[in-house]
Amino acid sequence: MTRARQTAIGLSLAALIIGGWFALHVWGVFFQPLSWPAIAVAPVLILTQSWLGAGMFIVAHDAMHGSLAPGRPRLNAAIGQLCVGAYAAFSYRRLNTCHHQHHRSPGSAEDPDFHADRPEAFGPWFHAFFTRYFGWREFAIVAAVLATYLFVLKANPLNLSLFWGLPAILSALQLFVFGTWLPHRHHRSGPDFADRHNARTIPMPWIASLLTCFHFGLHHEHHLSPTTPWWRLPQMRRR
Repeated sequence: MTRARQTAIGLSLAALIIGGWFALHVWGVFFQPLSWPAIAVAPVLILTQSWLGAGMFIVAHDAMHGSLAPGRPRLNAAIGQLCVGAYAAFSYRRLNTCHHQHHRSPGSAEDPDFHADRPEAFGPWFHAFFTRYFGWREFAIVAAVLATYLFVLKANPLNLSLFWGLPAILSALQLFVFGTWLPHRHHRSGPDFADRHNARTIPMPWIASLLTCFHFGLHHEHHLSPTTPWWRLPQMRRR
């Protein structure tokens, strides 16, 4: 596939994911009624927003590897920062540095995304994973945005909780479970990986792979070819 075609497909999918996330965010926070029968669609909106939130990170992840728009590092960085900044004020530069360190030393004490002390435990690993990237800087920015929503734009606090806070937490869990913990965790009997990448693929049908984490569960394939964009990982798996 040519660079131009990969860029066109990657940017088109990114636009759908980012546009969908922003549209549902604005609708949910400011316009979604919480009375019956409109409230009946709330679970669908929350789950869709969570899925698109995971997609925002996957777009940023492709940007880190230069596979979103090959040969255009500034465009990759700009879109990557837009995605992680809109999601929770994360620093793309910091995430990028840590992610490449993860690829250099996957599943080791030098891997910032690995919990070497408890490589099988969910809770301690998730806590370390979340607090490593969400610090006081991110908290201050999110708090300022929250205050603006509440006191300037007069958003309903319950709408904010349901359609911003809850999807953010769910998508963080989604990314961690299918993109980090299941692919890299150790079993109680010890690690069982195929090679030095210390990563495994989660076998599931194509649609489940897409809905869980935009095919990021095909994690061994990703480590074998980090510059393959998320939407081509199933094809790589078949090969």
